[in-house]
Amino acid sequence: MRAGLALAIIAASAILAVAQVRGRLWARYEDEMQDPVDDPPDAQRPAEFALGRLRYRSPMDRFGRYSRWGIDVNKGDRTFISLLRRLTRIDAQPIETILDASSDEIYNHPWIMAGSVGDWRLSPAEAARLQEYFERGGFLMVDDFHNEREWANFLAGLQQAQRDVLPEELEDADPIFHVVYDLKERVRVPGANVVHGSGIERGGTVPHWRAIRDERGRITVAICFNMDVGDGWEFADDPRYPERYASEAIRLGVNYVLYAMTH
Repeated sequence: MRAGLALAIIAASAILAVAQVRGRLWARYEDEMQDPVDDPPDAQRPAEFALGRLRYRSPMDRFGRYSRWGIDVNKGDRTFISLLRRLTRIDAQPIETILDASSDEIYNHPWIMAGSVGDWRLSPAEAARLQEYFERGGFLMVDDFHNEREWANFLAGLQQAQRDVLPEELEDADPIFHVVYDLKERVRVPGANVVHGSGIERGGTVPHWRAIRDERGRITVAICFNMDVGDGWEFADDPRYPERYASEAIRLGVNYVLYAMTH
């Protein structure tokens, strides 16, 4: 027991030392991330807008590999943030803020991104916290989940707090597609693993741009289903990933941020 405790202390000290040397703000979560990158020099600069990244639990999380919430994290978030700052006048914090689904800290971040939500498992308390988040004016963008099983699991998570959640298909004329960029057509953003093939991942054949609205008609959850906008961000600087899809992902993200800030 003492030997095991000593090893645990040594391991924890080593992890802390590495984190301090690397200077990464979210180093403690890096083993859960798919694509961690170094912090920029101004990582902790305060700003008016912060991109929240939802950290949740999933039965598919496995020791020794990245977790489901950590797919596309955190390179995708930071690439998008840098482009959001360049393409708009939004004063955005240089890096994402990781928000645990069980923490009230989510109330301090009016725009949150969540990926692979077809595999999330929310407790009733976490679902209720999200519902209160929406009632307070929060906005959630979900992405990178595919097929009807994953859709049902995503919806079941939200319905723990509100049984009458009613997603709808967004029409081309919806303001969210025109608030900054005039997105006149719907372009599926495929994952990097299928971008040079069918574009279809895990049986998710037809892409959908869906939403959940509050009683005033404001979108509170923007749903990118059977597509992978996060990969469009993450691989925007990769010449192997087609520019058309990266540009579509960036423009869609910019519109979703500006919609949330102005509606």
